[in-house]
Amino acid sequence: MDVRISPAAVGGTVRAPPSKSYSHRAILAGGYSDSATVIGPLDSADTAATRRAVEAFGARVTPTGADDTLAIAGFAGRPDVPDDVLDCANAGTTMRLVTATAGLAEGYTILTGDASLRSRPQGPLLAAVESLGGTTLSVHEDGTAPLVIGGPIDGGTVTLPGDVSSQFISALLMAGAVTDAGITVDLETPVKSAPYIQITIEVLSAFGVTAEATTRGYRVTGGQRYHPETSYEVPGDFSSISYLVALGALCATDPVVIEGATPSAQGDAAIIAILEEMGAPISWDHEAATVTVSAAPLSAVTVDVGDTPDLLPTLAVLGAFADGQMCLENCEHVRIKETDRVAVMAAALDDLGVTIEEERTRLCVGAAPAEMGGIAFDGAGYHRIIMALSVLATAADRACTIRGAEDVAVSYPGFFDALETLGGQVDRR
Repeated sequence: MDVRISPAAVGGTVRAPPSKSYSHRAILAGGYSDSATVIGPLDSADTAATRRAVEAFGARVTPTGADDTLAIAGFAGRPDVPDDVLDCANAGTTMRLVTATAGLAEGYTILTGDASLRSRPQGPLLAAVESLGGTTLSVHEDGTAPLVIGGPIDGGTVTLPGDVSSQFISALLMAGAVTDAGITVDLETPVKSAPYIQITIEVLSAFGVTAEATTRGYRVTGGQRYHPETSYEVPGDFSSISYLVALGALCATDPVVIEGATPSAQGDAAIIAILEEMGAPISWDHEAATVTVSAAPLSAVTVDVGDTPDLLPTLAVLGAFADGQMCLENCEHVRIKETDRVAVMAAALDDLGVTIEEERTRLCVGAAPAEMGGIAFDGAGYHRIIMALSVLATAADRACTIRGAEDVAVSYPGFFDALETLGGQVDRR
């Protein structure tokens, strides 16, 4: 699907979608449990991959009620060997989290995904599974999927780089709780995207499992049981909220109010403070779980995105409309996600005539032309790029077309509906 988005003024109230990060972890934690109820998880292509995986390992996942509640009869920490290949599609979180789950099964699990996912590095996690007593095979012998994982792992201590993917650590913490010995992760390099590990620890706690940071990394003791005392409700997604507040800061003639902004461990909540520093009138009512934002002239700032890689596309767009040079630093790891987000955003803004300085670990967005827009973008098969470019098109001077826009279904299936609710002009083609 292609969309043509015309410049528009926005305003009004919209509800944030549930957090993709929390949804993945809560569904998998439900699988590790005897039984669990997960209220309001995100229903998207990515979370569907995690649900399929949990069911393949022996759980039953049943939708109940009108609020997307899932009743999960889990595999109680002892996953079955799946009957077929697990296709994780484009869901990198799914593949990494369930690689460790597969290491618990007494047999071999085969994991694959789409072309993008099959290009992403898994080597450090495979090495960790091997060191814990499992067996692994990268079919192409380069640390990428398709993968074959054999178990069961015993638990113990592993050493990992901290600057490749926090998902490796989260995977081992979730699986380690049901091993006999537990798992200690010692980090060779400083951790990137640390808030995502805190999300994992927060979800584990809600499901009755204790994990913690150590002086060298993270640790989860063994012999634990996933046993949530109450239903688990998924909070709103701040990665998705970032596009909505950016729309408000750039295009609002009336305030934009986003509901569902529940305080949590999400690092992407940093978008509130960043926009405030840039000069946007923005407030976050923690008790009401609402964010309110209005438009104002913005000033460029420098942002370290080491812990918030998902914000880079949004921040790059904000930089194109801000006074001064917006520099996004510590972003090398952002290049090894579903696509090279740094290069794609740099190319898109360069095509518009925005001054760009791109280095391996840094992206600076400078002077923009007097008028922007009137071109077609390739969505690069990546949902966050598409949504960020949709914000740009709404704030531009002339309509823009975004190709492959259906990929927003990965994390925010209702994004274009929300944009129209706020007053955006979207022509689906």
